[in-house]
Amino acid sequence: MTAKFTVTSALLASAVAGLLASTAHAGPLTKAEADAAVAAKKEKCYGVALKGQNDCAAGPGTTCQGSSTQDFQGNAWKFVQGGTCTSIKVPGGGMGSLTPMKP
Repeated sequence: MTAKFTVTSALLASAVAGLLASTAHAGPLTKAEADAAVAAKKEKCYGVALKGQNDCAAGPGTTCQGSSTQDFQGNAWKFVQGGTCTSIKVPGGGMGSLTPMKP
């Protein structure tokens, strides 16, 4: 086995592992993850997640976690510390919401 082949194989293996890890993370939250967030006194806050960083619910045509297509998308939520959602300010003068907003 040559050094060139070894480096190429290692690079390919690393790339495949990275893709698998990102795919696994992009799925919907498990019931255990959601229950843990609720137990930690977290609440769903709509309109505060950055593009691709929502915890779930990003409207029609999306798969869930990590699927928001724009920053502060109104129909995508992120878990935040309980009692803080409606005080979170977002660019443009908006605030976080406990219910979905127009995207």
